[in-house]
Amino acid sequence: MYLTIMKDNRTIDHRDLGANLLSFRKASLEATNNYETVEGRHGLIPNGTVWGGRKLTAGFIIQALDHTDLILVIDEFMEIFSTEEEIGLIDSRQPGKIWFAKVDSEFTPEFVNASTGKFTIDFTSSSPFCRSLGSTLDDPIDYGNDQWQAIGGEISLEDDAVYKFNTSSFKVYNGGVLVDPRQFPLNITFKGTSSNLQIKNNTTGDLFTYKGNTSNSDKIELNRIRHLKNGVSIFANTNHKRITLAHGWNEFEVFGASNSFEITFDFNFWYK
Repeated sequence: MYLTIMKDNRTIDHRDLGANLLSFRKASLEATNNYETVEGRHGLIPNGTVWGGRKLTAGFIIQALDHTDLILVIDEFMEIFSTEEEIGLIDSRQPGKIWFAKVDSEFTPEFVNASTGKFTIDFTSSSPFCRSLGSTLDDPIDYGNDQWQAIGGEISLEDDAVYKFNTSSFKVYNGGVLVDPRQFPLNITFKGTSSNLQIKNNTTGDLFTYKGNTSNSDKIELNRIRHLKNGVSIFANTNHKRITLAHGWNEFEVFGASNSFEITFDFNFWYK
């Protein structure tokens, strides 16, 4: 068991510094439950739940050559974990998932002996979820490698989970929690000829419409909450709706497209 640390475009393996990972734990989701009250009515009316950030804890032991070397390694760790930006943490037991977190508090090493030290670091992830290393437009997608994880038996390695389509009906697989473009990056791109284009997720009921025409060289993008045609906003000419992706399979239909076209879905899986 070990952590891969991603910082400043560097990939750091703490074992190279002579430190071993004793433990890496994540806390449960922290819920803020909202309620309403009605005068004259007993109890509370549930009004949604919002998840907070996520607490992570890592314990390390350093076995150095001597006390001087131990102090040098401790200094290196303090440099690694002193950062104003979130760093990436990948647990070797779940190599397809990455957490983005900051060190939450100071940490002081405990000297076991002159050449051995132990310390625990607390992290906070601003997101309650970690994400897949892989993106759905990685080519080729291989659910058997370390870029993807936690499929949970809903999809076999033989299933056709593709994210580029040229037919009017198709299905899109999301192996994580609900992908809402207000929360997570999601880029849906349509290229081709259309008139009054409609993209509907029958699984969630979400429907996007564009009151206009496109030619073979045009590109429509649903980039998070932005609606673009060839990079220029067309929000005023749409129904102002977003497309979300439920966990599991999402059944889609495209209306108004003619001749040949291509529609793609670019996103990561997000895991609890």
